[in-house]
Parts: sequence; C-alpha cells; structure tokens
Amino acid sequence: MNLTFFKYQGTGNDFIIIDNRKNEIGQLTQQQIAKLCNRKFGIGADGLMLMNSKQGYDFEMIYFNADGNESTMCGNGGRCMISCAFHLGIHEYTYRFMAKDGEHEAEINIDNNIRLKMKNVDTVEYQNHHSVLDTGSPHFVKFVQDLEDVDVVESGRDIRESKQFAKEGINVNFVETISADTISVRTYERGVEDETLSCGTGVTAAALVAAHNNRGFNRVEVITPGGKLSVEFEKTSDTSFENIWLCGPATFVFKGDIEVNAG
Repeated sequence: MNLTFFKYQGTGNDFIIIDNRKNEIGQLTQQQIAKLCNRKFGIGADGLMLMNSKQGYDFEMIYFNADGNESTMCGNGGRCMISCAFHLGIHEYTYRFMAKDGEHEAEINIDNNIRLKMKNVDTVEYQNHHSVLDTGSPHFVKFVQDLEDVDVVESGRDIRESKQFAKEGINVNFVETISADTISVRTYERGVEDETLSCGTGVTAAALVAAHNNRGFNRVEVITPGGKLSVEFEKTSDTSFENIWLCGPATFVFKGDIEVNAG
C-alpha cells in the first residue's frame, strides 16, 4: 500500500499526518504505525495522525503514539493538524474538529501561529511534591530547580512505570519557574517512552499548575527545548480552569510517499 503523508512539527514535536477524509487507507496496524514513526526504519516522528471526515466538523483527529497505540489528545499535534488542514484548502475563521477527548476549536493567523482551545479542567490532584491532572492526556507535574540538570528520561520513566501509573501510563513534566509569568518545561512522554522536545498537553498542564493569578485570566509563557509556547486560561477555582488556549507555531516539514507493507 502506498501512502501519501505530510510531516509537520510544533516546537520540535513532530508528526506524520495522513489525509484520510475519503477513507481510502483502511486500518493501519500498530506495527505499521510504529515502523512509520521509527527514526531508523521509517519516516520518523513522535506520533501519527489521521485526518478523518466527521459530519458537522472540519475533520476528526485520530492520534497514535510512536509505539503504534491509539492515544488521547495531543496539543501540538492538534495545532499541526490545523496548519495541515489550512494547506489542504480548509480555510475557516474558526476551525472545529473532534478528537478523542471531545470537540476542539482553533484559529490560525497570518504568521501560522495556531490558537487551540483545550478541554476544561475541573480536577487537579495536588500532592506535596507534584500535581496530577488531565488536559486531554494525563500529566504528572513536578517543579524543580536547575531543570537542565534533571535526567528527564530516567526520572520520567521511573514515575511513568511506578505502581501508581504503570497500567495506564502518564506523561511526566519537570518544570522550573523563570519569572512570575514564565516557566520552562521538559517532558517524558508515554508511548514515545523518551523525552520529547515539546508536549502541548504537558505545557498546558504545567501552565495551569503555575497560574500566577488566584482567579481570573492568566497567560503563562512556556519555554521548551523545541521552542516557545503560551497558554491562556481562566482560573475559576484552585482545581478548575476554563477557556484554555494553547498558542504557538506549527510548521510544515515535507510531503512524501511511502510504501507500507502488510502486518
């Protein structure tokens, strides 16, 4: 089977996108997706997304981790999907698409910066040294000093594979406060099982926990190894957040065709 694909990246978080709105490719297996995402034997990416048709929406986003398993929402992936949709001729003032965690809206400006509306968050589990919350995917957020010195892979894997999180998996974010409204984030992603250059739902989770206003509007600037993002939101209580927007660039890398073998 021959596949036409698009490669996009959002602050270094890279994705294979396949336009499947005509439902022509059938069902890709876990092994096929994992091979496509493999950086030695395939295209190479942190994940793969199908752009499917969905009545009443511009498209439906189906997201797979690099290990080939279908996963939950991906913030940077969603922003890349909007950029890809624009270049495929879907031109809207406000985009509406469906993902596994529900409906999303997005906007794109002339600089190809994407504002993606994330799901509301109504539960944050605060512990002594970390927080756990779901921003479309589950996240563990831990504030540290000297972020550059943290062994994100080893420490992140230990938390992700701990008894509490091993079954479902969790993304692990290490966060350093830079100023009152700026943080730096490094993330270990489940499914990739490695540090990625950026994670949209992880950046969102870290920003919510770092909110500098007790109530009302917040904007948090976020520095990741892959670039800069910002998160805008309204804090309605200590554990609830609404009107959450993940903002930042999404960039076309290349388009190609690849032959996918059965299995």
